[in-house]
Amino acid sequence: MRIQYALREALRNIARNPLVVLGAILAVLLSLGLTFSTFVFGEVVRKNTQRWADDVRVIAYVSDDLNADQVGTLLATVDNWDEVESAFYFSKSEAQIEALALFEDRPALLRIYTENPNIAPASIRVQPGDPEDYQPIVTRLRGSPGVIEVASAGPGIDAMISLRDGLSWVALAAAIGAGVAAVLLIANTIHMAIFARREEIGIMKLVGAGNWFVRTPFLVEGMIEGLIGAGLAVATVVGVHRLMLSRLSALPEWINIEIANDFFVGRSIIVLIAGVIAGFIGSGLAVSRYLRS
Repeated sequence: MRIQYALREALRNIARNPLVVLGAILAVLLSLGLTFSTFVFGEVVRKNTQRWADDVRVIAYVSDDLNADQVGTLLATVDNWDEVESAFYFSKSEAQIEALALFEDRPALLRIYTENPNIAPASIRVQPGDPEDYQPIVTRLRGSPGVIEVASAGPGIDAMISLRDGLSWVALAAAIGAGVAAVLLIANTIHMAIFARREEIGIMKLVGAGNWFVRTPFLVEGMIEGLIGAGLAVATVVGVHRLMLSRLSALPEWINIEIANDFFVGRSIIVLIAGVIAGFIGSGLAVSRYLRS
């Protein structure tokens, strides 16, 4: 019976103060929309940095003096290192083809590789299990027999890792900040609703109504507003993402903004629950402050 009363009173408060309630819902929409957007942005960053990490290679150029058995032994040794995800042999002919494709718009270099087909050295190409493990691999390769030079995109790898970690912290901070803002905005809105009904609440207290009897309808109201705002935030962010997928077909190949539906389902549930919790906490703060006064 108390639940029915609380729900009925909450809906009546919402109908009585549509503009105030709309403000609360918009506050939750903006706050949790930002939170959900940071989730999506963080996932796009995570997926792309992971994809870029998968393309990270450490290249060990090997001497032409190594025979097939020596190359095979070196390759097997490198492939068994704990830091190595995979390693493969890249022959001189493959290196020649790669160089011709790489320098097709640079005539001077293209002529050198065309006139000297054996100039491109064979190599062993190594993919680290973790991009951060590239430096130990480089060090060990430089001490390996038959390796004449080791190349890696060291600074680029370090920059990529820093970018990934930095953006993750920014997304987390933005999500926390938006969540706090949602709680405070709901608290302010509920406080306005309580102020509008202060005389009615005063009469209820005079006739013996307990604090929870007074508090519950406002808690339910806050949770309803939080849920509606969170639902609109989910619909908005998902809709914008779908629109971007259909409109931004000309993005560079190295940027991918596609996200699995499972991600959206899981994060949507989190945002909806967060909306309800934010509404509960915000309304609870407002009611408690009023009752103490």
